[in-house]
Amino acid sequence: MTTITAKQASPNGLNWFQDARFGMFIHWGLYSILARQEWVMHIECIPVPEYEKLAAQFNPTRFNADEWVSIAADAGQKYIVITSRHHDGFSMYDTALSDYKVTNTPFKRDPIAELAAACARRGDVKLGFYSSLLDWHHPAYRFRAESGLAWADYIGFLHGQVRELCTNYGEIMTVWFDGDWPRHPFDDSNAYFKPGGSFEYEALYDLIHSLQPHAVVHNNHHTAPKPGEDIQGFEQDLPGSNLAGFNTTEVAALPLEVCMTLNDHWGYCEADHNHKTARHLIHLLARSASVGANYLLNVGPTALGEILPTHASRLREMGQWLGQFGASIYGTRAGALAFADGVSTRKGDTHYLHMLHHNTECVTLKDLSAFSDPAAVRANLLGDDTPLPVALLGDDAPLIGNRLQICIPPHKRHPHNTVVVLQ
Repeated sequence: MTTITAKQASPNGLNWFQDARFGMFIHWGLYSILARQEWVMHIECIPVPEYEKLAAQFNPTRFNADEWVSIAADAGQKYIVITSRHHDGFSMYDTALSDYKVTNTPFKRDPIAELAAACARRGDVKLGFYSSLLDWHHPAYRFRAESGLAWADYIGFLHGQVRELCTNYGEIMTVWFDGDWPRHPFDDSNAYFKPGGSFEYEALYDLIHSLQPHAVVHNNHHTAPKPGEDIQGFEQDLPGSNLAGFNTTEVAALPLEVCMTLNDHWGYCEADHNHKTARHLIHLLARSASVGANYLLNVGPTALGEILPTHASRLREMGQWLGQFGASIYGTRAGALAFADGVSTRKGDTHYLHMLHHNTECVTLKDLSAFSDPAAVRANLLGDDTPLPVALLGDDAPLIGNRLQICIPPHKRHPHNTVVVLQ
């Protein structure tokens, strides 16, 4: 029996990840041509030979790696995670392990190599890769009886692709796995989802940690983390809440990440116009940071290689807010203060109150245990350092105070999220 490793990413990699707090997720592949989201092959039961024909149509002539990275930077996002291969089995990079890949389309280019170069040129946005554990196309995953291949052949392919991603594109910040969901059992006859054996995580994680010591390993399996995983993730949910219905409510003592969509789908869906407002997205960013989690926000580019203008606009509006209030997000840890109508984040003895309702005039803190001397607390607005009055309230205030109240002038409140600094 193989001993499971407990090796993890370097402390520098883990600290960088936690400090970054905000990233861009990109779901992009052949499914963008059909424009009916990334699960279209499964949902519409498209046979492999029919789906393969999409490769001859893939030619994203408007793709510009520098533009994509610039949008992420303008948004204040510190990293990008892009699908190297999704469940449909099509590789979006120049893999040597399959002919079913982007460089064998009319496009001919390797967009992931171009994104890696664009990130290196800028220096302020890092790159990571999503890798699907399941594969609706690969004969050793789905068609072993027909092909005569063994599960070991698929494991060789999967691990081989991860090795390529870890060696061919410079320093990366994560490998993000998806497609193994123990909480969601599927019928044994459903070859779309049923693996033929172990994914050999111990060897897979060791491979990544050896080749990319600073890269964090994330596996979106919706259960408690396994040895060797650096991050616990929550899909379309805040940690512990499980409003989505498929995440675990167990929150581990690891760096956390929340991944969410900007509209209702991951891959491009032309019928989906339910785009979240910048204000709503900023609230999700603050709520994620308040529980110690990064916020990985998805865009689904079109088949032509464009990030939707609406999505780019929302992201840049978030970046404008972060330009003023970023200190309350970047480098913070989970908040220690609770109050109505908002959340908090923290850096050491500095606390940030995120007032998520722009019509809230005063904040009242009822639990003052985070302060050694509540009477000595000073408050100011983040962004312009406007000092704010602090009142210590109680039955015998100000001598015996058990509540702290901070009020913000109406003309100083931000319509999306006003941030108060307490020191």
